[in-house]
Amino acid sequence: MPIFQGAIFDVDGVLVDSPHQTAWRDSLRELMESDWSDIRGRTTWSPEAFTSRVYEQYVSGKPRMSGARAALDYFHVPDADQRVGEYAQRKQDMVVRLIEAGDFTAYPDALRFVIAVKDAGLLIADASSSKNAMMLLSKIRLDTFAQQQGITSRRDFAHGKPDPEIFLTAARELGVEPDHAVVLEDAPAGVQAAKAGGMAAIGIARADDTQLLAAAGADIVVTTLDHVDMATLAAGRLAKRKT
Repeated sequence: MPIFQGAIFDVDGVLVDSPHQTAWRDSLRELMESDWSDIRGRTTWSPEAFTSRVYEQYVSGKPRMSGARAALDYFHVPDADQRVGEYAQRKQDMVVRLIEAGDFTAYPDALRFVIAVKDAGLLIADASSSKNAMMLLSKIRLDTFAQQQGITSRRDFAHGKPDPEIFLTAARELGVEPDHAVVLEDAPAGVQAAKAGGMAAIGIARADDTQLLAAAGADIVVTTLDHVDMATLAAGRLAKRKT
């Protein structure tokens, strides 16, 4: 197996415990309890039904409009074509407020992993579907680091995850061939995108979704990046650290 030369990180759920899940859930609740209250009874939605598992399986990792449509389809919201834009915008307004308020935290294991892969000589890129990634990175003071290394967030891509376009672009800008890159993802769609691009994938199961990430094709799945064996990664393989 080739030696890894680049590590490509998703942001939400990998580097930071972002407020996106809260924003998706609460903005839909606001709509169902106000402007959309007349169609609430025709859906399968309830406040308790929008679980972390639903978010991870159907929404996480997708571009905003795709994520909004996936949630509306999951809850059988009628006239989804006409409603998806309103939902996506309400979610965006909410997530910006939450980010500006600092209502999220950086994962300590992710920051340790970033330092470890840099020390191992790997190039690093951020490749997030979220247009809010730089706001999140700036709050944890990784925005300068991202600009110095590589960043593909904030761009419009023809295809969202699980299409590999965003990861292939990140690898190309790092000057790394896909089979020399490892992607770190917390969403099944992101893992699928990495594998479709011919890259290795580490799944980070932060939401009790180990099986979903494994089924998506992750080479290894860990609950914390502290469990990744850095010695074997530096040698071009992926393995969990023996405990």
